[in-house]
Formats: sequence, C-alpha cells, structure tokens
Amino acid sequence: MAEGKNGNHIDIDVSERPDILYIEKMIQSGQRVLDLGCGNGELMYLLKKKGVRVQGIEKDDECIIRCVKKGLYVHHGDIDDGLAHHLDQSFDYIILNQTIQQTLNPGDIIRECLRIGKQVIVVFPNFSHWQIRVSVLFSGRTPVTKLMPFHWYDTPNLHFLSSQDFENFLEKDKIKVIRRSFFNEKREIKILPNLFATLALFVIQAGN
Repeated sequence: MAEGKNGNHIDIDVSERPDILYIEKMIQSGQRVLDLGCGNGELMYLLKKKGVRVQGIEKDDECIIRCVKKGLYVHHGDIDDGLAHHLDQSFDYIILNQTIQQTLNPGDIIRECLRIGKQVIVVFPNFSHWQIRVSVLFSGRTPVTKLMPFHWYDTPNLHFLSSQDFENFLEKDKIKVIRRSFFNEKREIKILPNLFATLALFVIQAGN
C-alpha cells in the first residue's frame, strides 16, 4: 500500500518492488486471497492475472474506484473495525502489505487474520534500518525517509517497529513463522537484515 506525502495512495511500478514480486510468485493460481488495505490494487491485479481468487478491503474511496477500474473486487471497510464477518480458515492467504503499522491494534488484527486465513503475509517498513538509526542519532528528530516520507504530524503510521520487534511479538504469541524475507528498494537482503533491509516480510500461521 503505497502513499504519497499528502497521504494519498499512488500507483507504483511493481518492477521496483521486490516484495510485491516475491508475494506474486509465492501465491498459486486458484488460491483464495484477501488483501487488507489493498490501496490501488497493484498486487491484487498481478494476482488476478495469474488466476488467484483475490479480493480486498480498503477504506479510501479513491483507491476503491481505481481498483474497480482495474476489474478488482474490493469491499469498502476499515480493518480496525474487525473481521468477525469472515469465517474461520476461509482464505489461503491474508495479506497485510505495509498496512499493519497503520492500524490501531495490530496485535488483535494479526490474531484475527490468523483465524480467517491459513497463512498470513505481513510486510512492514523496518524502522531499525541503519539510515534511520543514523538520522535519529545526529538530528535528534523523527526521520523522514523515502520509504516513510512523512513528518510526525501527518504520518498515517501509528506504530514504528523493527524486524526484531516483530520476531519478539511472534515468539510471545507462539505464532509460527513459515518464511521470512527482507528487502531494500531493489533486491532481497540476506546479511544483517535488521540493519540493512528497508522492508521486512513474514509469512506466518497460527501455532499448535
């Protein structure tokens, strides 16, 4: 879910988003997918083209119109209001792509996603990237970066977390990690990802 400085969603070139291409390759034709906070539907469009049965939930009216113009099926709603109307294990994947940090109660939403989805894909900006650390150290101010181009007073992000923070949450809630991957703007990061990755991606499922 990409946004401009004024908070409006913008269309993106998916060839410049290795995380989106990673998700697109992982999900198979015929699988049922729910994209929460789907924005303009760039990922949904890729999945639909390969035969995935995908739908989305989005609260921004302009984004919904853009999704409809792409031929996508999107519900108008705010995931902070809950997902109680969805049946248990009714989707193969639930996607939270740069959405979870903008929700009021991310822990509760992740638990609900694990109820309605067999697996959950969570992608979020890694707040412990080295450039953010250096910016805070030397400026003493909340950083404004290309990935998070907002000031503290106009940001849609309510929570700032690192990949290690998320790992700690998963361990506390006994949530199983199926796979984890980390990215910068161009490629996957395999060495010291909590320091060098701008995005973290986790595929999780409910523990036993």
